[in-house]
Amino acid sequence: MAKIASAFAVGLLFGLGLLVSGLANPAKVLAFLDLAGRWDPSLAFVMAGAVAVSAAGFLVARRRDRPVLAPRFEIPTRRDLDPRLIAGAAIFGVGWGLVGLCPGPALTLLAIAPAQAAAFVAAMILGLWLSRLLPAASFRPKAARGADA
Repeated sequence: MAKIASAFAVGLLFGLGLLVSGLANPAKVLAFLDLAGRWDPSLAFVMAGAVAVSAAGFLVARRRDRPVLAPRFEIPTRRDLDPRLIAGAAIFGVGWGLVGLCPGPALTLLAIAPAQAAAFVAAMILGLWLSRLLPAASFRPKAARGADA
């Protein structure tokens, strides 16, 4: 129960942070991304603050043997860039640049302005579903596929 309560509290705090910072406001995000027009640099400070908080969290985590509510830390160890990761990042960037939303802010916006976020969230769910239909092997380099290439 403590894990669920802490996940809820952290999610609520994250959503409130998105609202207060303006990251759930597509117009503000698009103004931040418009470097050649009326650029709004305020979200750069939000991102810098997020990086600082994350860095502090990682420093604390490195000094602990295990998390408070889990048996071990779940820190990714992969460092390679594969085509699937690059394609996903490109799709994410294009979507963010066109609409001014990404998954976290879209779900937050869905709670306060459902008409504005519904189409994006529906498209996001459809995209997630469609990505599951693609075989993972088709994104691996030929050398990693072996004889079946």
